[in-house]
Amino acid sequence: MRKLALIAFVLCFLTSAPAQDEQMGGVSTGEAKVYTSRRTAGIVDPKAPKVYENVTALTALKDFQCVSGGREKEYILETTACVVAVFDYDNDGRPDIFLLNGSTINAELGREKAPRSALYHNLGDWKFEDVTEKAGVANERWGMGVAVGDYNNDGFADLWVSNYGVSRLYKNNGDGTFTDVAPKVNLDFRNWSTGATFGDYDRDGRLDLFVPGYLEFDLKNLPPSPLDVDKGKTIGRNFCQFRGQPVMCGPRGLKGAKDHLFRQREDGKFEDVSDRAGVRDEGNFYGLSSVFADIDDDGDLDLIVVNDSTPKQLYINKGDGTFEESGYPSGIALSENGREQAGMGLGVGDYDNDGRVDFHITNFSDDSNTLYRNDGDANFTDITFQAGLGEPTIPFLGWGTSFLDFDNDGWKDVLVVNGHVYPVVDKYQWGTSFAQQVLLFKNGKQQANGQLRFERVGAAPNSGLAEAFCARGLAVADFDGDGNLDFITSNMDAAPALLKNVGGDKNNWLALKLVGDPAKKSPRDAIGAKVFVTTGKLRQRFDLTSGAGYASQNDQTVHIGLGEATKVDALEIVWPGGEREKIAVDKINVLMTVRQGPEPSK
Repeated sequence: MRKLALIAFVLCFLTSAPAQDEQMGGVSTGEAKVYTSRRTAGIVDPKAPKVYENVTALTALKDFQCVSGGREKEYILETTACVVAVFDYDNDGRPDIFLLNGSTINAELGREKAPRSALYHNLGDWKFEDVTEKAGVANERWGMGVAVGDYNNDGFADLWVSNYGVSRLYKNNGDGTFTDVAPKVNLDFRNWSTGATFGDYDRDGRLDLFVPGYLEFDLKNLPPSPLDVDKGKTIGRNFCQFRGQPVMCGPRGLKGAKDHLFRQREDGKFEDVSDRAGVRDEGNFYGLSSVFADIDDDGDLDLIVVNDSTPKQLYINKGDGTFEESGYPSGIALSENGREQAGMGLGVGDYDNDGRVDFHITNFSDDSNTLYRNDGDANFTDITFQAGLGEPTIPFLGWGTSFLDFDNDGWKDVLVVNGHVYPVVDKYQWGTSFAQQVLLFKNGKQQANGQLRFERVGAAPNSGLAEAFCARGLAVADFDGDGNLDFITSNMDAAPALLKNVGGDKNNWLALKLVGDPAKKSPRDAIGAKVFVTTGKLRQRFDLTSGAGYASQNDQTVHIGLGEATKVDALEIVWPGGEREKIAVDKINVLMTVRQGPEPSK
């Protein structure tokens, strides 16, 4: 039997599935249809219109398979991979797709070849070309996270890849190829790295990089495996369990890995300033997702870190190169019940249009996801259940999440992809499943009592929302340029799912590509910019970020739903360097490039 300093027992819930169905709070679009099921798959509404259609089988993406260990998931290392980044790597105006693959323990030990990641060039009209070999981004390590940022301000988006082991920084050479420059810029450290984020926290015009760490996991000293029970290698109940059944161990009981903040110097190399900046993570929490954003609106980028089974961390930028950890006083460390949650994914957006950035965080099954409303001055309130996002999410195990305006009505909706970590759940009537449906919640705007409430969008039969995936990563983009937001999920032991928005929305929209000016202390890709758009009485805020989701990357085009408005009354950009600029908009339903300076180019 393998030895372990501390036997890890996963956080589990011993209650069985309800004897009778309970309300899930789901509704059809435009119709108050309430679901009565606590299942995580097979839930459809025959009266719901089709909003998303799975078009994967029509594309080259159908040939990609994300590998993450064995099918049994004996170890936690095998349960967290399979993520995705969407970015326009060749500046042709179409968002491309990078699928980061996992690996196997045998590959890590040199016994077999590691799986390859893949880059797909968007050719338009839902056609994609596999350009991995030419681009040189196969990775062939155990990929765990991706983030996009133009770290060297040359106008081409670069790609950070977090790995179990040594991570990579793929420099975009501008000719369709990439070079791993991590060793040259001091980023070739060894860690179980996860959902990173780029951001210029010191406002010098150069992107810095924060990389969370998950676990210190030694392949030569593995924790107990659920298969050990069948092999007679455990005694009594000396194994990790979920509802009495043996499962893989972790993260509780295993040692967490350190987080790292890397500051970019003038010479283009990075230095580890984690201790000096105060973001070292002395508690060794289990980091999974992170994002730089101006949370208190003082002009400096702050940092939020979502941790598994430990408190979330909120680092407020003090403007002098250091941060103050404010998770507990801000109200964001725990749930409204004062509980640590098994945080996975992180959605970033101003869902209530009050001008402040809010957060949606996904959690383990038998617990709800969490919606944190920003009340100003870095204070947050957990309003999950008041907003209708509590009860419907309890049976699901959430991963990637994003705020997106899927119907372009000017109010951000919530998208969540799900999937369990224990394959054994399919053997029992527990009200959950290994593969789970996507959750889409429509923002109901302000109710009579002043509260915003979300309603689950019905899953039409044979639609993308009716299918079940063991999903991890999520990325949102308008892949076909029609003004409606599509999305892609990266799925464990399967092909990805590319879902096209077919809702037939007639609302107006505007998309922005922002180009910052490093001479004005703004990174070239404008990460950290804030956009404010006014149409009539409605004023929306958008934050241009790197990372978040679940260790994945949305397209960094700013997509703005305008509802029935036929013009933009005001567009103001707060550039990362601090400059405020008002932009005239003379056309809508287009992609508009805005360069920091006196006039935008279209």
